[in-house]
Order: sequence, then structure tokens, then C-alpha cells
Amino acid sequence: MATAPRQLSSAGRAADERFGGARFLSKAMRKVFPDHWTFLLGEIAMYCFFIIIATGIFLTFFFKPSMHDVVYNGRYMPLRGITMSEAYESTLRISFDVRGGLLMRQIHHWATIVFLAAIVAHMLRNFFTGAFRKPREVNWLIGVTLFILVLLNGLFGYSLPDDLLSGTGIRILEGVLLSLPIVGTYLSMWMFGGEFPGNEIIPRLFTIHVLLIPGILLALLPLHAVVLTWRQTHTQFPAKGRTNRTVEGKPFWPVFIVKTTAFFMWVFGFVALLSTFFQINPIWLFGPYEPGSISAGSQPDWYMGFLEGSLRIMPAWEINAFGHTLPMNVIVPALVVPGVLFTGLAIYPFLERWITGDHEIHHLLDRPRDVPARVGIGMAGVVFYGVLWLAGGNDIIAKTFEIPLFTTTWIFRIAVIVGPVLAFVVSRRIALGLQHRDRHMLEHGVETGVIKRLPNGAYVEVERPVDEEEAAVALARRVPPARQLRELQADEHGVLSKQARRPTVRVKVKLNHVFRDVVDLPDTVRIRTDGQEEHLEITSGDGQRAVARPTAGEGGAGRAH
Repeated sequence: MATAPRQLSSAGRAADERFGGARFLSKAMRKVFPDHWTFLLGEIAMYCFFIIIATGIFLTFFFKPSMHDVVYNGRYMPLRGITMSEAYESTLRISFDVRGGLLMRQIHHWATIVFLAAIVAHMLRNFFTGAFRKPREVNWLIGVTLFILVLLNGLFGYSLPDDLLSGTGIRILEGVLLSLPIVGTYLSMWMFGGEFPGNEIIPRLFTIHVLLIPGILLALLPLHAVVLTWRQTHTQFPAKGRTNRTVEGKPFWPVFIVKTTAFFMWVFGFVALLSTFFQINPIWLFGPYEPGSISAGSQPDWYMGFLEGSLRIMPAWEINAFGHTLPMNVIVPALVVPGVLFTGLAIYPFLERWITGDHEIHHLLDRPRDVPARVGIGMAGVVFYGVLWLAGGNDIIAKTFEIPLFTTTWIFRIAVIVGPVLAFVVSRRIALGLQHRDRHMLEHGVETGVIKRLPNGAYVEVERPVDEEEAAVALARRVPPARQLRELQADEHGVLSKQARRPTVRVKVKLNHVFRDVVDLPDTVRIRTDGQEEHLEITSGDGQRAVARPTAGEGGAGRAH
């Protein structure tokens, strides 16, 4: 039997003899973690999740998920003697009577806001750099699932206090359920335990919020952030001498542990400062929910703003068929829009692989400029989401800038269609422009900002040769897919096969043409090494390009490095 490492204490050796794992831990401690700043986005999300769990446990000791009516007699004088639900009364008691309760509520809410912001930033980073490619497609799907679950849990969480704002949100949820043909009425009766508002909605949302979804998150988050990432290795940005087979960074112990612990303290301190100095969700100002009450200027949390905006700008369309009415002004914004958005996120890795024919394993990330089509698609999605988010506050915009409400509504209706198209075209052209800049840099050098006047009176900028690190990053662009897909290969008579005439193949070929629209790299590069300027050739091999440097004794033969 293998013996435990000598550095273990007697207690450690005893534990290893019974449970094993010393060799695994020894190897794990030497695991290398890249230290690029973008990896901190995922860590921010993970640390906020820990803060949410800790503060949520505290709040469950005092919150009562009940719709039974009580009369408030707490410390907040303006609401004394008002009849309200136990859920709202207990939330007020947490805010004003429990020591540290209001701070815990604030931290819980702010941590959720930062949690979702970090998830969005982390997913955008993974999308634009191609971190979702083989072998990480499953991890991407888990990330999308986590995003959807956190969105739902945030919605259910701020619906629990049963104040006027959250009650309005629950009323919208009931309207979405009722819009479903045939099953909508039954789902609403089951969810609310009877006619709205019912007596079961808050207890059921509480169970989902504190038990069901957190349990799923606790199972998926370690799988997403630790297990699969550990097994598939980390992605890295291009750099000199870096390949798909190398991982550069700092060891797990002690460097990464010390850094990540300090970073957790910074995240917690930032959330605590936000919670201390910036008030959020002051439910005592809204009062208890009453179906006949209306609050002007109310807005949901930012991550639900796109659904609010889609509801506000959707025209009042209806379809009557077979004795049923389909209210498209509810079904489209509340079900179709998020369905298309999240389904598109989930299937994109497989769609890009089908279009490009790229089945290789990737551990090196793309620079966004090197994949203009992906940049265009991503920015189109960002603009689509952003326009809907802004539309969620069309009444605030109309009031602030003194614009008629119907005018702002029509502006957003047009922008939600035209905006993504313009974003795709503009961002794609910017990416291609940056590729042209890289080509110019490799051929002529880097702009220094120093302007000289020539004897003939012309002004020119002094350019210096690129160094080896700059050349390696610029040359790290992956080779685009084949110029001619196999499906289009004609026979000796120039006739396309029956398969090539299929509509799906034609669509694939057109999309492939868009994805391989890149600027060719030059044949030579102006490079500076050891203070000397050289013009060296660029070679390609194993799907990568590199500078070929002649070696002594080989008659000028090139060696890629």
C-alpha cells in the first residue's frame, strides 16, 4: 500500500490511511491557475453567492412566509395600526426591530445585484473570447442554466415581502400564467391556491427561493466552477510561447489561495459598503400590497428590466382561434423573448461549430477582433437586451425629458429591431478595422506618437518595430475555416452533388462565408530583438502562425518559435 507523504502530521497520516487522498491533495496543491484579471469575474460571482447564502440563512430565522392578516404594532410609526400580511410584517420587524436586520437585508439584496452583474460580465467574456468551444460546451450550458436559475430566484426573492412593489410583480406573474391557453387558469389556481392573491403564493415562493433553487445551485456551481474547470484546464489568452498544451500561472497553494482569500474580503467589503451607504428596496415606503393601489415610477431590479421593457413596448395583438384567445402582448414579451434569448445562448457553441466546421480542442482564447462575426452577434444581443432594459423605464424617460409617453414607446419599438442590426454591422466593421491595424503594425511597426517634419515639409509619425511579445499576440489568430466546404465540392464536370443543393447546406455555406471574413496576415513582420531590427517571415504550422527565425548552420532554414 502506498504510504502517505512524510510532510503530513500524525493526524493527517491517520486520516489518509483510512480515507486516502493525500497524493491527490499533494498534486492539487501544485495545480497552476492563470492570473489574468478576467478570471476574477467568475470569482466575484462565486463569492457573492456565498454572501447570499450566509445572509439568507440569517433572514430565514425571522421571516414568516405567511399571507395571514395581522395588525402592525412595530417601531415604524407611519404604518402602525395598518392591517397587512405576516410576510410584510415580519420583513418590517427584520428592518426595524432585529439588531443588524436591515443591514443583512441590504447585503442580501446588494449581493444579488452584484452576483447577477458578475455572471453577465463573466458570460460576455466567455462568449467574445470563445471560451465556450470544445471541450467546454457542457460547462457553457451549465453556466446558462445557472444564469436562468439565479434570475428566477431573484424574482422570487424580492416578491416575498408582499409590499406594494413586489405585489405588483406577482400580479404580472399571474397575468403571464393566465395568458397561457387551456392550462393558464389551472396553473394560476395551483400557484396562488385560489383566486388572486390567494394564501399559498408566498409560502410556495419561499420554499422555491430558499430550498429548491439554492439546492440546485449548490450542486451545479461546484461542477461548473471547480470540477469541470479543473478537469478541462483553464483557458488562456495568447502570449509568446503559449500553446494549447501549456498552462502558465501561479500554483494553487499558497499563491492562489492567499490571493483569492484576499479578493473575497474585498468583494465582501465592497458589498457591505454598498449596503451601508446606498439604500435599496425600502419596503416601508411602499406599504402593503393592495390590488387597488398603484405606485408611480416603480422599477424592478436591473436584471428583470428587459422583461418589463418588452411588456411595455409590445403592441396589443391578439389571436382568436378555436374558441381561445392568445394575448400576444403578454405571450411574446414574457415567454417568447426570454425563450429566444436563452435558447440562443445555449445552442450558440454548437451552431458556431456547425457553421465553421471547427472540431478542434481549444485552450487558447480568441481575441474578439479575430472573430468579427461573433463580435457582431454578441453586440447585437447586448443592444437588444439594453434597448429592452431602457424601455422598462419609458415612463421615467418621458417624464424626465418631457417627451410624450407614446413617442418613447415607438422609439423603443423601432430601436429594438434596428439597433441590433446596426450593432452587428458597426461592431463587425470595428473588428475588421482592428485586424487591419494589426497587419499594419506587423508590416510597418508600432505608432510611437512622435511626429517629425521631413525636409519637404511633410509630417510623419515615427514607428518602432514590434517586439516578440507583440508579434506573438497579433499572430495568435486561429486559421479560418476552409475556403470551400466539402459539401460544395463539385465533380469532374463541375456539377454540384444533390447534398450541396439542400437548403441547410446553402445556409451553412453563406454563414461560413461570414465567419471566415478576416483580414489576411502579412508574409513578413518587422520585428525587434536584442536591440536589432529584422524583417522575418511568418510561417504557419499546426493551425498557428509564428515568426520563423533562421538558425545558425542550417543555411537560412526557418524555425518557428
